[in-house]
Amino acid sequence: MTTRLADIALQAGVSEATVSRVLNGKPGVAATTRQSVLAALDVLGYERPVRLRQRSEGLVGLITPELENPIFPALAQVIGQALTRQGYTPVLATQTPGGSTEDELTEMLVDRGVAGIIYVSGLHADTTADMQRYDRLRAQGVPYVLVDGFSPKVQAPFISPDDRAAMSLAVTHLVSLGHTRIGLALGPKRFVPVQRKIEGFVRTMQDQLGLRAETVESELVQHSLYTLEGGQAAATALIDRNCTAVVCASDMMALGAIRAARQLGLDVPKDVSVVGFDDSPLIAFTDPPLTTIRKPVPAMGQAAVRTLLEEIGGTPAPHSEFVFMPELVVRGSTASAPGERGRS
Repeated sequence: MTTRLADIALQAGVSEATVSRVLNGKPGVAATTRQSVLAALDVLGYERPVRLRQRSEGLVGLITPELENPIFPALAQVIGQALTRQGYTPVLATQTPGGSTEDELTEMLVDRGVAGIIYVSGLHADTTADMQRYDRLRAQGVPYVLVDGFSPKVQAPFISPDDRAAMSLAVTHLVSLGHTRIGLALGPKRFVPVQRKIEGFVRTMQDQLGLRAETVESELVQHSLYTLEGGQAAATALIDRNCTAVVCASDMMALGAIRAARQLGLDVPKDVSVVGFDDSPLIAFTDPPLTTIRKPVPAMGQAAVRTLLEEIGGTPAPHSEFVFMPELVVRGSTASAPGERGRS
């Protein structure tokens, strides 16, 4: 037994005492260290103790903001399935207004000995948040991956859609239909994806229509909430400013924009065109079917899991941002601008 402990300790690069703790299922060992010891067992051809074989590869936490927006359950499903295929058990932790915070959910998962955590649209996306919380987590030996949002202050792998390119796709599509007065409805400005969407929107409006950046930001960008009601409020304001098309930062906001147009006695897409963002499940079956920017959810979810498992396995991925290209899906909520239709 002593010889075996020494072999495993040498292979894993840890002490024999640490190997003993892992083999006996004792707490107090970092997830990465535990994984290194188990990997050493496999490499040296030793059978894992029965208690370790029965526990699968361990738990992985997934923290999402909420589940009302269909894009979050869709992403959770992809991540959960990918983890299960690799022998891990996903643990979904959801923030709700007035409920547990991200920090409280993190503490709960760490207390349960998770092998790692995937954060979706968490505090890492908020430019006003304290990023030291992620440094403290790394110091505890818990690997993590951050989805949707980037901070240069955090040394970790990030998984993001190309928000700037998404806005370029949406605006270019609407300009090709003859729209020159295009509004952007999106969430609070402190969030990184919001800032990037604004950058892409403003730059494309400059390139395609020759508008001044200051004009675009002051007249054609409306901040609100990522909800149906938020989209309705933002779209109402933009339509009042004579916008004939509205690009929304989520499909839920886009549904609100369609409702806003109808309450103003306007038809979508005859009077107002609406573009969403995400391509959430069932969004193709709305009335009208929603033209939207498809977020590459399967690729992003699988990349998040693959990157996290590399971190857990002791071969960390580069601490940088992996950016995935979105896709324009044209359906029935966009059409030629009213003036253009009359001329044609």
